[in-house]
Amino acid sequence: MAKNALVIGKFYPPHRGHKFLIDAASETNNIVHVILCHKSDQIPEGNLRKAWLQETHPNAIIKVIDGIYDPTDSALWAQMTKMWLGLIPDVVFTSEDYGAEFSRLLGAQHVLVDKNKINVLICATQIRSNPWQYWEFLEPPVREYYAIRVVMAGAESTGKTTLSRDLAKVYETNWVPEFGRSYSEKKIREGTNDDWATSDFVTIATEQCRLENNAARLANRVLVCDTDAFATAIWHRRYLKDRSPEVEAIAFFHRCPDLVILTDIATPFEQDGVRDGESIRGWMHDIFLEELIKSKRRFIMVRGTPKERLEQACSEINKILKIPADIN
Repeated sequence: MAKNALVIGKFYPPHRGHKFLIDAASETNNIVHVILCHKSDQIPEGNLRKAWLQETHPNAIIKVIDGIYDPTDSALWAQMTKMWLGLIPDVVFTSEDYGAEFSRLLGAQHVLVDKNKINVLICATQIRSNPWQYWEFLEPPVREYYAIRVVMAGAESTGKTTLSRDLAKVYETNWVPEFGRSYSEKKIREGTNDDWATSDFVTIATEQCRLENNAARLANRVLVCDTDAFATAIWHRRYLKDRSPEVEAIAFFHRCPDLVILTDIATPFEQDGVRDGESIRGWMHDIFLEELIKSKRRFIMVRGTPKERLEQACSEINKILKIPADIN
């Protein structure tokens, strides 16, 4: 006969310790119920935490409840748990001392798992204080949320790709190339590079967002992006001489980057067979600057040699990572 196992907690946020606990419940029980306790002032909010847990544990039955009850009142929690689940679980898995009394009041067996955190030495409070310091304890969907997203912005041939590659090397992480470039190369091959429509930019912006989100799951604390949907909206203005509410909406509803790095136009223009905007680099730069200020995005402008630009960018990124200025 199938057993019903229960794991209960805030999962604020979920981490490898929680995974270890739920996996332990899954190993010997057929049905695992997870109760996620959420309060309205908690960020990330409960339903998002539920989605992360559900992805990591697709077979678990997860319920989000309002965690307004006295955490020391085990009798009340036992009573409410029966109501939430509609059943009495056979066994409760916890890593805390409260579990024994809570389980007794439920009428369930109690299994204490890794109380001293020998297998997974982490707690959610540590992660909330500095998720990047404890990156190894986060699962991919949680990493997608916490990854620091650094996006390049600027006119053509201003060193964005070079800086992206250099930053990815410094932080031992990945970077997201510009999808619009490969899209443009395809149009050149097809002979349609003089025929641009809003639908092209919608496709580019949508795919750029998808690539960015997927890459964030694999990032090492920092994700470097050669461009984003915000820049795609500006390129729409450059090619079609008008704004696109549809493209701008994609940029607006996509996650705002933690830092935008605007490259200046002092670098020599290099023709690579695709670029065609040498004469309007100044205009493009001014538009980027204007829109960045208007959108209130956090940004810096980098100048100088590639080495100087890299140093300027790293200095700002390290502030976000809470790395002291005297540590390389």
